[in-house]
Amino acid sequence: MTAPSPTPSSPTARERAKAIIGGSTGNLVEWYDWYAYAAFTLYFAPHFFPSGDKTAQLLGAAAVFAVGFFMRPLGAWIMGIYADRRGRKSGLALSVTLMCAGSLLVAVSPTYESAGLLAPALLILARLMQGLSIGGEYGASATYLSEMAGAGRRGFFSSFQYVTLIGGQLLAIGVLLALQTMLGEAALDVWGWRIPFAIGAALAVVVFWIRRGLSETESFRNASGSDAPRSSMTALFRHHPREAFTVLMMTAGGTLAFYAYSIYMQKFLVNTSGFDRETASRINGGTLFLFMLLQPLAGALSDRVGRKPLLVSFGVLGVLCTYPLFAALETTRDPVTAFLLVLGGLVIVTGYTSINAVVKAEMFPAHIRALGVALPYALANTIFGGTAEYVALRFKDAGWERGFYWYVTAMIAISLIVYLRMRDTRRQSAIVED
Repeated sequence: MTAPSPTPSSPTARERAKAIIGGSTGNLVEWYDWYAYAAFTLYFAPHFFPSGDKTAQLLGAAAVFAVGFFMRPLGAWIMGIYADRRGRKSGLALSVTLMCAGSLLVAVSPTYESAGLLAPALLILARLMQGLSIGGEYGASATYLSEMAGAGRRGFFSSFQYVTLIGGQLLAIGVLLALQTMLGEAALDVWGWRIPFAIGAALAVVVFWIRRGLSETESFRNASGSDAPRSSMTALFRHHPREAFTVLMMTAGGTLAFYAYSIYMQKFLVNTSGFDRETASRINGGTLFLFMLLQPLAGALSDRVGRKPLLVSFGVLGVLCTYPLFAALETTRDPVTAFLLVLGGLVIVTGYTSINAVVKAEMFPAHIRALGVALPYALANTIFGGTAEYVALRFKDAGWERGFYWYVTAMIAISLIVYLRMRDTRRQSAIVED
């Protein structure tokens, strides 16, 4: 399937609006598929892992989930180079194709009872494809949205990455609740667990169709001549080591804080604060919804005041408030108070999440931008974000839960040093120089 020839002119307002839809809805579908696996694990795990022990089944499914997570840097490397060499829209189309294939494979896979070891093998294959996809999606979509935006709207455009990231998580939870209501637990256990993956595959087909009609970015067209430098990992770390290290370290504290206040928070509210699961879910879902709505507002603000003030604000407030917020959440038994405390943490994190994509895109020249954005981010996300929950639980198991609060604070402090030393990419953007 060959993409239509790129248009030679700069993007129109309509094309820019279409870029938001094409770039961000694909991100939503990819993150929906990613979180659907976790949301429906309780239902499909017994069909792929033969042990009669529920914990062993969940551990098997969790191990496969982790395999997908650790595929993300590989996906960022391969797909980043692909998007730099073949085009942003080609990278976007490939990433959503892989996610579609992975979701469809889960939806139609045979069970262990009917196919033996082939069943978990197919599940692993599906998760490998999804890991490659989600690793490549970030760089391709961040680069595409940043390049398609006008100079005064890049922060606003790129903020939709986290709008759709959270939207995908909320959509997966919504589908779970809807199926529990409509089908009941028994039907979900037997066959209903396949439905969310079929939904994800169908949505991916729609997004693929949308993305095939997108215009290529002018930045890529200008950098894609026969004499243009080639994107590669060697070129990235040889010619842009400072920028790559900056992306790695600015992501470390931000992604750790995001995972602490979003993914891990629901378990914290149950295991430490003492809320029941339903109340914790309502607190988590409500705060994430408001957090999602904040992203475009903060992105638009960065277009006026610059990127650096938001990053520094996150760093300073994160260092000062992380420990007190978690310590207060330990002892609160009031859902409203807990809601406000969690929301306060997410408001602080917004200074990072709303603009991190555009800041990274503005650091690199066009010929290596997708790789430069994707690979250091994926490494930091895997090392710090992907292990956040494990580290938190290890501290708790060791009897020093507050050590996790200090760990998050320390990592934000390290990122703050990077924010203070880096340039404001709104004023010194490599995209302007394309």
